[in-house]
Amino acid sequence: MEKGEEVDQFQLLEEKVDSLITFVTSLRKENELLMEKINSKDGKIADLTGEVEHLKASKDRAKERIVSLVEKIEQLNL
Repeated sequence: MEKGEEVDQFQLLEEKVDSLITFVTSLRKENELLMEKINSKDGKIADLTGEVEHLKASKDRAKERIVSLVEKIEQLNL
């Protein structure tokens, strides 16, 4: 292998390494952005889960009150 070819091979290797570094840096930034989105979505899920639980509890209380009122109405018919 001639000296000129060695230099070309090293230059090619250096370009590939630089390209790989750029690619890895890009992937890391993308990963960071995706992790931020995941954390944001997890927070929204937690909020919505809490809201659903609150609505279920409200529904259960309303159902209990309706049953109680129906029982009172039925007692009036006796």
